[in-house]
Formats: sequence, structure tokens, C-alpha cells
Amino acid sequence: MGRTLVVLNAKAGTLMDLGPKTTAEAVDKALTRPGRDVTVVLAEGKQIPGAVRSAIEGGYDTLIVGAGDGTVSYAASVLAGSDVALGVLPLGTMNLLAYDIGLPRDLPGAVAALATARPMRVDLTTLNGRAFHGVSGVGFFSQMALAREQVREQRGRIFGWLWALWRAVFRSGRLSLEIEIDGRREPIDAYAALVTNNAFDAPGWHRSRLDSGLLEIHVAEERGALARLKAGADLIVENWRNNPGIRSFQAHTVTIHGLKRRRAWVATDGEVTRETLPLRYEVRPKALTLLIPEAAIQWAERPDGAASPAAVA
Repeated sequence: MGRTLVVLNAKAGTLMDLGPKTTAEAVDKALTRPGRDVTVVLAEGKQIPGAVRSAIEGGYDTLIVGAGDGTVSYAASVLAGSDVALGVLPLGTMNLLAYDIGLPRDLPGAVAALATARPMRVDLTTLNGRAFHGVSGVGFFSQMALAREQVREQRGRIFGWLWALWRAVFRSGRLSLEIEIDGRREPIDAYAALVTNNAFDAPGWHRSRLDSGLLEIHVAEERGALARLKAGADLIVENWRNNPGIRSFQAHTVTIHGLKRRRAWVATDGEVTRETLPLRYEVRPKALTLLIPEAAIQWAERPDGAASPAAVA
């Protein structure tokens, strides 16, 4: 008999609105079927990492996480290289991975999609050995994440984004970096660098592939406060690839060296941590088994084998 563990963040806004216990019962009922045993755990704060790890320790073959990108990223790092499949319920702010694979944005729709989802292998990227599924950035990007955390509870979503953008522009200092791409090093003055697991190259901040075996790095060169503000606005309206101050590269490995500093704030899948430089990024091709909804599974059967669920999201 297959065994599924569902870990729900009891403090997620969606669960608080619907009622955590009622939601847990509904998820259990929707996912349980003949030959599939389901255990639903409501956890919060420091309880969540232990609940996620218990998927491996408890012998489950599937882990479904209902939380934000940070918790999903942690779950991916725990399951990396294992045969345990990861399913995602979008209960966070951005929910990048959930939307990339075409999951409905409402909780009942997402649960229904996972009930018939199929496992596929997708890439992860590591930061100094720790796996993540989406994006990792320093400078402007980490300041943006810090500012958003500070205003999240007090302001509406749109105003919060604009306020965070404004604060990040003026908090981001000049970074003297040396970027090493697949072994080739280049010094650069920047105010931000962003590394993505596969390229966010489809409309709506989606990835057209999840198994390209490549990462992308975007370096925003230092050109003054107005240029930072313009770049930040371009990020929000998805025009950043046309910004001449942002240079982009694809690679298998990237290392960010700090020429004048030893530590930096790094935002990785929405979670901000203080990291020691250099920052070493490396692709782990098809390191994660991910549950993909049937409605989006047609991308997996393309002749080139490209994973492009965003195309049908």
C-alpha cells in the first residue's frame, strides 16, 4: 500500500481562513483512495522541519507540503536524491514551483489536481551544498525580501511590494564581486546578482523547463539609484530581460566571490539567511521527484523530453 504524508502549515493564511482542522479533514478525504494511506499533519513554526523529515524517517513514498516557497524548498532539499515524491499545495505568497507545474491557485483545485498527479524528475540547484527549487539572490534581491518580510503584516500586497521595492533600492549598496561561471572568472561592480534553477523565460515569471540541467545568473550592474529603481520596476512588470543594465548567463556552476566582504544576506526561495562567501551554486539534474498534475503532463511527452508545464498552466 502506498503511503502519503501531508504537512500543512497551520498558520498559512488560506488555512486560517478556511479553518485548519476542517481543511485537514478535507485534504485527507480527497487524497485517500484504495491502495493509498494518507496521514495529514498540521504543524507550525519550528515543528514543520521535523514533520517534513518524518516523510523519510517514517517510510512514506510521497510527501505533500502545504506552505510557502521557503518550506517547499526545505522539503525539496530533504527529499533530494531520494525516491520520495514531493507534492505542493500553494499556501504561500509567490508559490513559484506550484504555478510552474500548473497547479490551480485555489486549495480545493490544487488538492484535486494532486489526487491524480504523476511523478516526474526535475532539477534542483544547490547553494553551498543546500538544495533549492527556485531562485537565490544577493544585494537588491535580498534587501527586497527583507523589506517584504517587514511590511507583510502591516500593508496590503500591492502596496507592500511597492514599499519593499522603494526600501530595497536605497538599502542596496554597491557590491564588488567576482563572478565565476563554469570556471571563468570576471570582476564586476553590481548592486544585485540572482541565480535561478532553470530559466524563468515564460510569461508570468514561469519556467518553460524544469529539467534543462542549467541555471541562469543575472547580474545587475551598478549604475546609480535611478537605474536600480528602473530595474526593480522591470522585474515586477517582467521587462527585466530588456534592461541593458542586467546581464544574463547560463551555466552549470556559478560561484560568487566577494572582493570586499566575507558575508552577505542571501534570499533563497523567499527565505533570507546570512551566508559566508563565496557562494557556490551547482545544478543537480533531475534530483527531485515532483508530482505533476495530469492537466499539465502533456509537456513531459514532447519529443525533446523538455519539462515545460508552464506552457499549459
